[in-house]
Amino acid sequence: MLTPNNKIDMSPSVLKTDAIIKFFLAFAFLAAVHLFVNASVLGDIIDPQGRTFLMIAAVVGGYMALNIGANDVANNIGPAVGSGALTITGAIILAFIFESSGALIAGGDVVKTIKKGIIDPSMIGDSETFVWAMLAALMAAAVWLNIATAIGAPVSTTHSIVGGVLGAGIAAGGWGIADWGKVQQIVASWIISPAMGGLIAAGFLYGINRSILYKDDMLEAGRNRIPIFLGIMAWAFTTYIILKGIKKLIKVEMPIALGFGFLAAVATFFITKPMIAKASKILKNDRESIDGLFAVPLIVGACFLSFAHGANDVANAIGPLAAINDAVRSAEIAAKAAIPLWVMGVGATGIAVGLAVYGPKLVRTVGSEITELDMSRAFCVSLAAAITVIIATHFGLPVSSTHIAVGAIFGVGFLREVLSYRYNQKLELVREYMSEKTTETEESAAAFVLAFDDASMSKKKLILDELKAGDVGRGRRKKLKRAYREKLVQRSLLIKIVIAWVVTVPLSAIFSAALFYMIRGYMVGVA
Repeated sequence: MLTPNNKIDMSPSVLKTDAIIKFFLAFAFLAAVHLFVNASVLGDIIDPQGRTFLMIAAVVGGYMALNIGANDVANNIGPAVGSGALTITGAIILAFIFESSGALIAGGDVVKTIKKGIIDPSMIGDSETFVWAMLAALMAAAVWLNIATAIGAPVSTTHSIVGGVLGAGIAAGGWGIADWGKVQQIVASWIISPAMGGLIAAGFLYGINRSILYKDDMLEAGRNRIPIFLGIMAWAFTTYIILKGIKKLIKVEMPIALGFGFLAAVATFFITKPMIAKASKILKNDRESIDGLFAVPLIVGACFLSFAHGANDVANAIGPLAAINDAVRSAEIAAKAAIPLWVMGVGATGIAVGLAVYGPKLVRTVGSEITELDMSRAFCVSLAAAITVIIATHFGLPVSSTHIAVGAIFGVGFLREVLSYRYNQKLELVREYMSEKTTETEESAAAFVLAFDDASMSKKKLILDELKAGDVGRGRRKKLKRAYREKLVQRSLLIKIVIAWVVTVPLSAIFSAALFYMIRGYMVGVA
């Protein structure tokens, strides 16, 4: 709600009303799931206990999907929103369309009942116990995602459900049921995912700065080099969509995917080069104008990421639900389960509703609260996310898209700090020089520093070369350490997010095991 001064009203009464409306919308979705399943799904199930558990599992699956939409989707659209390429409303609409499309079109008709093969389902004695374990895993993962969203921490939904399955599986079948090699790989991905994403994003941003934004004629540099960066983006996202977005529709090996990506890159380069040249004729030779040329590619990238996310991560919500549905109907424990259309619909719709209702909080965190993103920086984040997943797929590394995207944002932020500090060192060198020129007045010295700050990159370089060649450039290293270190990354958010990542699997596992024992105790008592 807006006040007369056009500011958002953040009064307690307004916040309370907003929270009530959001809760009502989420509750309405879960009630709709309950009514639909009761009316259209349970008719051919005779066992009363099986009917009850499938009904509960459907509602919990919907709750899980809501939380995936609220937390995980922010990584795909947050950079586009934070940079100003999309409004938050526009981003939510696009993500709604492409997340749902990815889930329904390319989500597949069969899903692994145990995500990442983290446990061996054959070691669980009977289908009834298996149903209890999957229900506990689904609920534990959903509750943890809900908590993480509430505190503003983007966490991995894959790791949440892995922790849930691991905890419930150990509770049901003992320590030997777990594949500890897989667990070690997942733990390693806590470091690998963000590090790879951060380094790749920082590398591309540094390349854009050096080859375009640090040039005197940025428009000319942009005309020549932006099509190259767009071609790289086309290669990365085409390969990414083939490997991750449509893998359940058609299986394509890495070399073929890379080949299609290369063709897309070449086509994109030749298509965008004249378009960039035409657009640049009416632009100013400044950073803001160049930055705007990345807007459309950034929006396209957000759509691709959302489609691939819907195709892949909807299984986090519906995998255990599909497993419960299969176990209830067949009284058997299968490594893979068919996905009925209604199960896919619950997952896809829940993700979309969760994004629309609760997603803006994490979108703001990812898009603007970690570090300031313009369109070129956000472009590097999206590009790094796609390339990191391609590299990880090639080497069989179980990386998290959440960790990659957030790591890429931190990488961009820390590179900004390094570049800012280096520039402040140059200013300090100029100030040192002016302070030693006794013939200069204080006003003229300040004017010289301001003139240096406004000079072109080539002029700055000439001035610095002259200073470094003279006495002022010698023996100044210690003094230059006084240069202002600007903090462009929110350290408190970094600490909070890292802690949330580290505790996701163990907390989900502990909570899931506790829920399993509660369910088993209740069912045994009833029997």
